[in-house]
Amino acid sequence: MHKHPLSILLRPLGILYGLIADIRNALFDRGLFTPWRAPCPVVSIGNITAGGTGKTPMVDWTTKYFLSLGCRVAIISRGYGRNTKGVRLVSDGRHLLMNAREAGDETTMLAANNPEAIVVVAEKRREGARFIQKTFENFPPHVIILDDAFQHRQMARDLDIVIINASEPFFKARMLPEGRLREPLRNLARADIILLGKITDPDEADAIEQALTATNLPVLRTRVQTLGLQPAPDAAPPLPALAFAGIAAPEEFLASLRKTGAEVRAHRFFRDHQPFTSEMVRSLIREAQEKGLCLVTTEKDWFRLLGDPQLKELMEKAGCRYLKIETRLPEGDEKLRMTFRDLVGR
Repeated sequence: MHKHPLSILLRPLGILYGLIADIRNALFDRGLFTPWRAPCPVVSIGNITAGGTGKTPMVDWTTKYFLSLGCRVAIISRGYGRNTKGVRLVSDGRHLLMNAREAGDETTMLAANNPEAIVVVAEKRREGARFIQKTFENFPPHVIILDDAFQHRQMARDLDIVIINASEPFFKARMLPEGRLREPLRNLARADIILLGKITDPDEADAIEQALTATNLPVLRTRVQTLGLQPAPDAAPPLPALAFAGIAAPEEFLASLRKTGAEVRAHRFFRDHQPFTSEMVRSLIREAQEKGLCLVTTEKDWFRLLGDPQLKELMEKAGCRYLKIETRLPEGDEKLRMTFRDLVGR
């Protein structure tokens, strides 16, 4: 079987990328670099590959569970795609203070869906934690959740959860930029819990889980639960639909959308986190009107649109809806909940 010429060209860069990751990890493992420790328990939810693994829905699930225990929760995210820099307060646990352009679409979505949580964006997570410690010193959080921080080792964590996309070629994974690995697979041993998400082939998931037994870590499976379209339509889901998305795995969005009964007659995909312009939105609306279709997008894209008042008005007038989903753990749910309860002593 012949390899793609681009793959051959990128292989040396992937080897170099992996070497740099190994050297950096070795410096932390041997104590030459010391992570900063927050005054409260810290949970990191991340991945070992670039792109969508279902990380944000899992952050949402975790946040909601800690809130259900009566905990004060803080989320720290990098805020990918935002037009601001440094440490910024997205939500103080009472008010949403920033939009998607200022804080990033995923971060704003998490803050809006968990209004009782403190949400901060910061490139350096420890700076975000210090900001929380100072700003909320009279009402400090009981737990901090780090969004996408498996590789961000400058801040210590009490629980490291890593999500693996089981629909990707796990056994043939390659390092960036040839593949999507952020660091070698052997570094999964650094995690405390591994979650298998986006399972499309149960046999493949079984093989991955069997391979992960060497890590002696708990391996739990997650699945996406489709909750329906929002704003909720008066009658049945809109049929037919023009679906559009700027996410890492748009085909999965289409599959979930079809589960609602929507007939996807056309779709338009953009790159992950791509900012929408008025020209793009007007073009989508025009196409939908010409074809008699209803516009439907992802929740993440919806929040990105809400970040611009003009785009928000255009989409609302066009009757655009978004698909709401959440993470479920069909097996191991109570095991994870118990781990969380033990972490915060509740």
